[in-house]
Amino acid sequence: MTGGARERDRWHPPLRLRRRSARWEDQRPTWRDAKPGVIAEALGRATARPSGNWYVVGAGRDLAGPGPVGRTVAGAEVVLWRGSDGRRRAGPGVCPHLGAPLRGGSVRCSALICHWHGLALDGSPFAGWEPYPVHDDGVLVWVRLDAVGGEEPLERPVVPDRPAPKRSLTAVHTAVGRCEPQDVVANRLDPWHGGWFHPYSFTDLTVVRTPEDGDGSGFESGSRSGSGDDGFAVDVSFKVAGRAVVPVRAVFTAPEPRTVVMRIADGEGAGSVVETHATPVTPAAGGPPRTAVVEAVVATSDRPGFALARASAPLLRPLMRAAARRLWRDDLAYAERRWQLRHDGRFPG
Repeated sequence: MTGGARERDRWHPPLRLRRRSARWEDQRPTWRDAKPGVIAEALGRATARPSGNWYVVGAGRDLAGPGPVGRTVAGAEVVLWRGSDGRRRAGPGVCPHLGAPLRGGSVRCSALICHWHGLALDGSPFAGWEPYPVHDDGVLVWVRLDAVGGEEPLERPVVPDRPAPKRSLTAVHTAVGRCEPQDVVANRLDPWHGGWFHPYSFTDLTVVRTPEDGDGSGFESGSRSGSGDDGFAVDVSFKVAGRAVVPVRAVFTAPEPRTVVMRIADGEGAGSVVETHATPVTPAAGGPPRTAVVEAVVATSDRPGFALARASAPLLRPLMRAAARRLWRDDLAYAERRWQLRHDGRFPG
């Protein structure tokens, strides 16, 4: 979209009225297009990209309290807290003295004090306790676990490009399912299921380009992973109410092995992103797996009224999280089903 066209579009209503409401059963079947091999190859390329051993552990807003917060990543207990200088600290969640859970401690003058015997940790190495690198990208918090990831470490995680914070509205939803990260990523790399599986949210969905279709023309640039041309472009309408819809073009890419990004490339909210991050909770060989899905919606718009939406963020964030929760109720059920079929050797893909 040209700058002039984008400027004119700021003054046009974002909604479109379909001529008639689409019945679910009248959609064009997409199973022939959703080739298992295309999805599997996209998943393989995603999982082969480097993560630098960084894992998303939650939303910055959820980890902003005065006390410590505990997380489990691939079976490793992690504790995070914020010092009086505002800097985040992270490390093993097991006290090096007698193994107490450090998430139950208290923070005083930047030090995390264990509630069993009062051992204080200021975030530096002590008695075998070694801190973990931690990164707050302004929306999400990441922790680097080299012993878990086993890759060549990166100084910073592969954070997707986002709209400027001063021009965006952000909400984060977290859910946990019985599956592995690859099942979550594979779900997101199958855009054909949207209109059929989520008819309450999407209609008129057409995949207009897949990674096998050519040279990547029409995709956005600037991906730090070099994966900007290796994705799926989708024309889809978001349902609002009745026949009212918002048509957009969305592009799905995977910048690292546990992240899929949907970016609005054209239409209302161009530049907005939905990041889906899959973090393993249980170890790889620890029985039935559990994976945390952390989804960040970073919305933006050139419309003058978007400033009012940003001012209403405390009211809008619960609605945004509720929409994500409804989608992931369905998608996690499918991811769990995919894992069970793989586990039993019955997955046809």
